Amino acid sequence: MANVLYINSSVRSSGSLSRQLSAEFIGKWQANHPTDTIVERDLAANPVPHLTEEMLGAFFTAPDQRTAAQAQTVKLSDDLVDEVLAADVIVIGAPMYNFSVPSGLKAYIDHIARAGRTFKYTDKGPVGLIEGKKVYVFTASGGVYSEGPAAGYDFLATYLKAVLGFLGITDISFIRAEGVALGDAALAATLEKSRQSIDTLAGV
Repeated sequence: MANVLYINSSVRSSGSLSRQLSAEFIGKWQANHPTDTIVERDLAANPVPHLTEEMLGAFFTAPDQRTAAQAQTVKLSDDLVDEVLAADVIVIGAPMYNFSVPSGLKAYIDHIARAGRTFKYTDKGPVGLIEGKKVYVFTASGGVYSEGPAAGYDFLATYLKAVLGFLGITDISFIRAEGVALGDAALAATLEKSRQSIDTLAGV
């Protein structure tokens, strides 16, 4: 039995391909892994706050030295980190907004990238502390960014690979619905490709 953490970051509650395809994946995953536990976190319906000076101060204060206010400030971040550490599989719906991730997902990552909890500094440089996780990222974009002339504008996959790798997570699969604004034929083709990947990755 595995724990699956399912994160959605699209600000759209309907009409979102990243939500649609990740939900299809979760449905097929559950059908093939009926004893697994699914924990859902919707960053649009329940956004996490962007970092503040007070939060950073609390993060960098030792737990036994925090004030009551600091302990309350850091509680959400601690809960988010605990969710990630408890997960065996992480599924992320991450549409491309202006060449990168939605701001809500960036805020979430700012809460889980915690020195001393998810990475540590050593005399040889930083070391990620999150290990043994499998991550599936469902992206959607109007253009094609995985290859071709626009590849240099892809700061979504490159960012997620970098930051998750920094935290120790390197087993990442991207399922891309791209070119969805390039006409009906392009949309149909990318959805078919994405669904073939879903069947393979979900163990259908």
